[in-house]
Amino acid sequence: MKQLILIGSLVITWACTTSPEAKDTFEVAYKGALKNIMHQGDIAAQADLVDLQDVPHLYALGAVASLKGEILILDSKPIISSARNGQLHLDHSFQHKATLLVYASIDQWKTFALPDHVTTYEDLEPYIAQTARKHGIPPNEPFPFLIEGIATSFDWHVIDWKEGDREHTPEKHKKAGLHGTDQHQEVEILGFYSDRHHAIFTHHSTNMHLHFKTKDNTIAGHLDRLILGQGAILKLPDNQRKS
Repeated sequence: MKQLILIGSLVITWACTTSPEAKDTFEVAYKGALKNIMHQGDIAAQADLVDLQDVPHLYALGAVASLKGEILILDSKPIISSARNGQLHLDHSFQHKATLLVYASIDQWKTFALPDHVTTYEDLEPYIAQTARKHGIPPNEPFPFLIEGIATSFDWHVIDWKEGDREHTPEKHKKAGLHGTDQHQEVEILGFYSDRHHAIFTHHSTNMHLHFKTKDNTIAGHLDRLILGQGAILKLPDNQRKS
């Protein structure tokens, strides 16, 4: 009888660990909220990246604690951008804390060629929602996406908030630190889409939050404006949402 119980337990365990439903899933999690930053001036640490360093295929973006930099993690490889003596500094360790973080573990992606007419930030938002819906990802739930290609022009910033300043606005966030406009760079962009997380991890005026790095790893940060060249691709999660 004990042998039968043991065999039954092993069969159940094997079924749970090998079924498509058990492994082909994803969920988006977040720590902190934009509304707490913007309305309460709360820029304290809400997450420690070290706690996520063993998560496989981790994709994340956010802001460093005290708003002292930008967080980007691509396939468990961190790129933390900050200002040091007026210069852009990139760090590739998990030894940072975040005041805002949104993240997911994605092991497989579907790739789509972006149409030539989809070139701007404003073009991307409806196209991504439409493509996600068409391929079984409900756009009324949060999901990550990747964009890879040549950016003919893009505006970016890396926040470096002045200690003690409690007046937060989107424009001040863009200007409080390093910012620039670059052209004709090959970029990798991570975004999170949601039409239900305004003031959480997207601003009221958009359903997307985008961070980027250049292919040569010289620039990384928050993406404010974008014009894509032809031949760019979109990647969406190729697995199912956790229930």
